[in-house]
Amino acid sequence: MDLEIKPNEGKSLTVEIDGECYARIPVKTHVITNSDKLADIFLDYVKPAALPGDIIFISEKAVSCTQGRAIRMADIRPRRLAKFLCRFVLKTPYGIGLGIPETMEMALRECGTIRILFAAFVSAIGKLLGKRGWFYRIAGEKARAIDGPCDYTLPPYNEYVVLGPEDPKKAAQTAAEVCGCPVAVVDINDLGANILAVSDDCIGVEFMLKALADNPLGQESQQTPIGIVRAINN
Repeated sequence: MDLEIKPNEGKSLTVEIDGECYARIPVKTHVITNSDKLADIFLDYVKPAALPGDIIFISEKAVSCTQGRAIRMADIRPRRLAKFLCRFVLKTPYGIGLGIPETMEMALRECGTIRILFAAFVSAIGKLLGKRGWFYRIAGEKARAIDGPCDYTLPPYNEYVVLGPEDPKKAAQTAAEVCGCPVAVVDINDLGANILAVSDDCIGVEFMLKALADNPLGQESQQTPIGIVRAINN
């Protein structure tokens, strides 16, 4: 497969890290659903394009979709507590997070009611002190990974809540075995990056955070859930 080496619109193809230049190449795929197997996706789209020394990264949402962890909004019945708590969630243009009853309901189910209530309590104290981010520190990665539809969400997921992936470490290792390169499962948006899991310790988490800080996959309907970090020889 001939890989088209160009950035998504509004994004830079390259980034400099510690004096070295790297390309972040977005890989376009079909719309991934629960009928897809992660290994097949990497076999079809990544293995033909990967080169020795590449690091592959994949959106945690894409992994979740292959695992059947995308749930139709119409199938979620938020309880009163979810409707109440979501009103206090900070909403940004880069993701709905737990800011709607359906996503908050799924957080209560995924993380447990007591943990979410405690996280909300700690968050309220943090806000009084002018501190943000305490909610997710307590609620954990499962809560952080939950997201709902936004204006830019690719159909059919504009009608779904997507949970975080099950066992992202195993998913990364499965993908790495197929493509022959180390793989990271990542949660990135235009506010920054979070590395959920890596297939191999040779992937430096701090390096990946620097490489993906500006979200080279984009935050709209680019249909590029996978990317390649590749060193550029000057």
